Amino acid sequence: MPHEIESSLITVDGLRAYLSRPSGGSRQGMLLLPMITGIGAQLREFADDLARSGITALSWDPWHGPSADDTPLDDLFGLMRKLDDEVVLDEHRRLLDHLLGELGCAKAGVIGWCLGGRLALLFGGRDTRVANVVAYHPTVPGTPDPNHTLDAAEHAARIEAPVMMLYPGADDLVPVESFTRLQTALNSRAGGPSIVHVYPGAEHGFTSRQRREKPVNADAYALSWPQMLEFVRVTTAGS
Repeated sequence: MPHEIESSLITVDGLRAYLSRPSGGSRQGMLLLPMITGIGAQLREFADDLARSGITALSWDPWHGPSADDTPLDDLFGLMRKLDDEVVLDEHRRLLDHLLGELGCAKAGVIGWCLGGRLALLFGGRDTRVANVVAYHPTVPGTPDPNHTLDAAEHAARIEAPVMMLYPGADDLVPVESFTRLQTALNSRAGGPSIVHVYPGAEHGFTSRQRREKPVNADAYALSWPQMLEFVRVTTAGS
């Protein structure tokens, strides 16, 4: 049975965030790193779905206010080009502190989509407290963007937790060579297990409701989402 949930916008250490959790809380948590749309309707849908499955979902706001609900995508792309890897990783650390502290989670992982998928790999390689890393269609282009000062593959190789990475075969932003480099990095790890999905024909951002109007993207989402929820449930459960 799905859990009853409670959700709200909150402030954590000066950071705006969206909190969705089962009523009464949960010992299992996830830090959510959105796609370019920020804490818009799509991200809240993802967070609420995790909460209904029994997971406390705390979502980072990359834009500190704006989202696709009220801001043109061109403006959000402008904000994305100003992101600083080290600054955002510090914000993620502070939110994870809150999940494992005041929110009472015993274990918490990190999940990201598109730009958030890349950042999830970075954060997983930087913070050993994470119980898992989920990277949905991570945006790791063949030529790094100027503000991508940290290497996602190098950080992926350092992740100690279980990882699930999901790649769409028709990704027009991430060439297969970049995906292969990420997969090779994950395979090089001595300990952390990896689950890598490839969805031929699916497009970058296939989890987005708008993208799911195409059957190939809808099918990829329908197959991947329940498996992701189970992966999260198992990796954040008590020992």
